[in-house]
Amino acid sequence: MAISERSAGLRRFMEKTPRSLELYKKALDVMPGGATANIKFFSPYPIAMEKGQDSYLYDIDGNEYIDYLLSYGALILGHGHPEVVEAVRLQLEESGTYLFGAPHKLEIKMGEKIKQLYPSMERLRYTNSGTEATLLAIRLAYAYTGKNKIAKFEGHYHGGYDQVLVSVNPSLNEAGPADSPSPVTESMGVDPYHEEHTIILPFNDLDATYDILQKNKDELAAVIIEPVQGGFIPATQSFMGGLRKMTEEMGMLLIFDEVKTCFRLGLGGAQAHYQIAPDLTTLGKAVGGGYPIGITGGRKDIMDLSAPKASADVFDASKNRYSGSRDVLFHSGTYNGHPAILAAGLATINVLEREMQHIHDVAAKLKAGITKLFSERGIAMQTLGLGSIFNIVITDQSEISNYRDLQKADFAFRRELDFLLLAEGIYTKPLNRYSISAAHGEKEISRTLEAFEGALRKLC
Repeated sequence: MAISERSAGLRRFMEKTPRSLELYKKALDVMPGGATANIKFFSPYPIAMEKGQDSYLYDIDGNEYIDYLLSYGALILGHGHPEVVEAVRLQLEESGTYLFGAPHKLEIKMGEKIKQLYPSMERLRYTNSGTEATLLAIRLAYAYTGKNKIAKFEGHYHGGYDQVLVSVNPSLNEAGPADSPSPVTESMGVDPYHEEHTIILPFNDLDATYDILQKNKDELAAVIIEPVQGGFIPATQSFMGGLRKMTEEMGMLLIFDEVKTCFRLGLGGAQAHYQIAPDLTTLGKAVGGGYPIGITGGRKDIMDLSAPKASADVFDASKNRYSGSRDVLFHSGTYNGHPAILAAGLATINVLEREMQHIHDVAAKLKAGITKLFSERGIAMQTLGLGSIFNIVITDQSEISNYRDLQKADFAFRRELDFLLLAEGIYTKPLNRYSISAAHGEKEISRTLEAFEGALRKLC
């Protein structure tokens, strides 16, 4: 395919979004790189949005998009769902305040619901993001085991802090052997300490994972894993079962990072899908219905390490405090358990209890339609994912089971396809996964498949 043909989608995208470009240039004078979060940026510039409603987004140029990014999966009910809006409105109206800064009933009500859906979460703590939730889980693991290393899988993302910002998207030139990956830091400013204290594992390779864990078992506090890598490459059942068994035998905790998979595979997440109970779980994104939240939960004996003690409060400057704050695992946050956010989360669960099957049906139908269109044109691809989240991978491989398999895909074709689709009103960040909401339906599927057909016609 000629270079000029490859750039057709980008040209059309830029023709339709001149005001986004103008706003981006202004943003460069306000924020580094014109963005307040790296994930919101894509080259040559991101689309600036003005309004969202149901399954649609509207940009500042007046273009309408069917939204499949859904704030990276957080908006599982779509934009502005009336039951979520009403729940937040009622909470504010009845309480008369935005924030208590003290215990309140919704903390217990939401917690009881989460424990019902995730029985492994015997006790839980609220945080303000999935990143904070995984950070707390790792601190708990260190404290519980008395060990100071963790293991994570190559290609898995658990937040933007030093311990886990290692081997998320490493160059294969630096990543080492597939069965014994080398740690590769993913950011400037990460202390080299973490290359020694974060052990990298090969996803879906049980034998190699066993060898690495066995070698490091005396120093490893925990293994943290996305049961579905990136939200769309699932672990095999045998791998998950084997990992659970070996972590128990080797005396390390197993942490399920379900920030992406929370409610996406079902209300019980990946652990219900695999029928495996981790020691600790982290939730985020969809659990807040679009509001910022994270939850860390797990076994009572582990979580109780964070229980406050009058004799060990980091904020207590009293001269009578002799025992020291190190007697308790510290965790706090002014906005933890924010009442409006918990109201939104509870409303989201209430809707999902009625609408989950619809969301999964729409996802399955869209995946089947996209696969058919590619097949008719002889283009090898896969729609990878479970439940209401998937990705489009342009590849002739029969199986994609980990990060290195994914690197063999045709990203140039996918990127051009994504820009053509953006120009036709199908929104996700280029190269990103697709998420489905309760607001998507037959009309959106039909329009999306028409856009795919037109884009593929231009590319082939």
